Amino acid sequence: MTAYDPSESKLNVGYILLLSLVAAFGGFLFGYDTAVIAGANKYLETYFALGSGGLGFATGVMLLGCMAGVMIAGPAGDRLGRRTGLLLCGLGFGLSSYATAIPETLTAFWWARFAGGIAIGAVSILSPIYIAEIAPERIRGRLVSLYQLAIVTGIAAAFFVNTLIQGQGDAAWNTATGWRWMFASLIVPSAAFMALLAAVPESPRWLVKAGRRDAGRAVLERIGGAASAARGMAQIEEALASEEGRWSELLTPRYSRPLILGATLAVFSQFSGINAIMYYAPKVFETAGTETSAAFWQTVIVGMVNIAFTFVSIGLVDRLGRKPLLAVGTGLQAVMLTVVGFAFSRDLGGGVLLVGVLGFVAAFAMAMGPVSWIVNSEIFPTKLRGRAMGVSILLLWLADYIVTQTFPMLKDGIGPAATFWIYAGCSLASTLFVVCCLPETKGKTLEEIEAGWGR
Repeated sequence: MTAYDPSESKLNVGYILLLSLVAAFGGFLFGYDTAVIAGANKYLETYFALGSGGLGFATGVMLLGCMAGVMIAGPAGDRLGRRTGLLLCGLGFGLSSYATAIPETLTAFWWARFAGGIAIGAVSILSPIYIAEIAPERIRGRLVSLYQLAIVTGIAAAFFVNTLIQGQGDAAWNTATGWRWMFASLIVPSAAFMALLAAVPESPRWLVKAGRRDAGRAVLERIGGAASAARGMAQIEEALASEEGRWSELLTPRYSRPLILGATLAVFSQFSGINAIMYYAPKVFETAGTETSAAFWQTVIVGMVNIAFTFVSIGLVDRLGRKPLLAVGTGLQAVMLTVVGFAFSRDLGGGVLLVGVLGFVAAFAMAMGPVSWIVNSEIFPTKLRGRAMGVSILLLWLADYIVTQTFPMLKDGIGPAATFWIYAGCSLASTLFVVCCLPETKGKTLEEIEAGWGR
């Protein structure tokens, strides 16, 4: 087959951007629903009389749901389609948000958050897969980065809404009622996501795999024109013809390597401790002596920095490549986490701590945050992409749960300084992994990446 020259395509950039933004909106719901707990957990701790272990589980039970959602979403996305799966995710977000806002018992709260986690886990698979499967290779990195941008925008929105709600009353009101409004605030964007999905088609690669060749070709033609669609159809069909699509194939030499690489990168992204900040930010700042209201506003600043440096990633990922950006970003993570630990060890106060936290969040947002999703959406074969990414992201959520459950216990046990130094060591290890093991995927079609594993 002749090499594909992306410069020959007449891309319908507006249409591609529309499809990507709608799919990425699932990331907004993901980010909002995961981060809303940061404002609520202080009041949940009082309302349900939780210790450090109980607080960790109340915060992390959602992540057990995420693992279940990942296991469901991979096979379901391969069978039902990416778009249909995303519609079900939107419904799940709305129903679980309502259920989380009304419970009177801790058990009911756990189950509601678990249900929300199923939607988060499923969308964490389906949204980036959809974007990767409609995106031309020359801009795929930037388009998949929109998903991470949507996640961090959702996180920032949750921090801002939490702060506004927290300011509506005193501690007693927030303990009784305020946290309920924090969770209920996700219902409206969940409905909007479902409405927006009516404007987008199914993934062309999934359509071809499902035997709907004409529909798949029509989407590809609208994306890049007839010539580009012909090339794309040939590449997709050639790739599908050589695949069995069985779970057992993930263990073969050809596909076990990308699975190991993708899963390891996903796990390292969580062992950096990013969600110790995102889920507990007000408590982290309060530990350094910051007053509650100021801690909430500092959390809003964290969210804004997260958004700003995600734009840096979008601008650089298809220019510098995945590997250089990850190497620089993870190295900076290690440095800034060391600063955070030093601030706690020397009781330097909120100012130095805030600088360290913001530096860490900036480093994560410009590299590991979006690029780990990009790599995982690129490196797996078309017919196994849902299953393989399901395994990888399942391990991501497991690592996230471990961090979320243990952070309050580590903070109260060995102290916050040692806790953040552990995360710094994990970031250093991820730098070594990226430099020594991770291949570059910039500028390659999904089929070219897949063929590379065969070589």
